[in-house]
Amino acid sequence: MKSLNEFIDTYKDYPKKGIEFKDVLGIIQEPRIFKELIIKMSSSQIIKNAEAIISIDARGFIFGSAISLQVSKPMIVARKPGKLPGELFEKNYSLEYGENTLSIQKKALQKYSTYAIVDDLLATGGTVDCVSKILESNNKEVIGVLVVVELMKLEGKLKLNYPIESSITF
Repeated sequence: MKSLNEFIDTYKDYPKKGIEFKDVLGIIQEPRIFKELIIKMSSSQIIKNAEAIISIDARGFIFGSAISLQVSKPMIVARKPGKLPGELFEKNYSLEYGENTLSIQKKALQKYSTYAIVDDLLATGGTVDCVSKILESNNKEVIGVLVVVELMKLEGKLKLNYPIESSITF
């Protein structure tokens, strides 16, 4: 089998100069590879111990929804501004190339206490940290984080206080 790394394209100076963007979309264009990755991620103890999965806008939705379907657990979304209706929990955060805000519907967090956070990539840790702070400020527990790609040199893992599982590291 080919290495997952072979399905990750790198775009220099995107979305701004100095950034090397890692694009995971090549994985989902190969159904067998995508399926194997989802089965692997779904078998994580982090997923098994969580009541629900929370996926981060937008590529995290791809992996989170597939894992959710595989393990029959609910998926909740953390979205960028202006994308969710209803009452929201919102938090600003910094990322490698700017700032943003994430929102989670208040109603979505009512039923579950423990969460696995799923995203496509861990860089500086700002996005995952933002979601975890929203959860923790609402007396919810983060069991751990699953990402497809981790950029080791940016040391995002050091910002986070729970287990991180990465399928690919650069």
